[in-house]
Amino acid sequence: MANKNKYQSGDKVTIKTSDEFVTINTWLFIKNMKQYTYTIKEHPSTFYFEYELVKKN
Repeated sequence: MANKNKYQSGDKVTIKTSDEFVTINTWLFIKNMKQYTYTIKEHPSTFYFEYELVKKN
C-alpha cells in the first residue's frame, strides 16, 4: 500500500515560517483531522503539519 503523504523519514525539507532546513524524523496520519503530521530531528518535541513544510531541490 502506497502512502499518500508528501514526505518520508529522512527527507530534507524547509519549515515555511522560519525558512529552517530540517530532516523528517517520523510521520503520522491524524485520522479525525485527515492530515499528516511530522516530527523533525532538530526539534523532536514539536510536530508540523504537511502544509507547514516544503521540499526544496
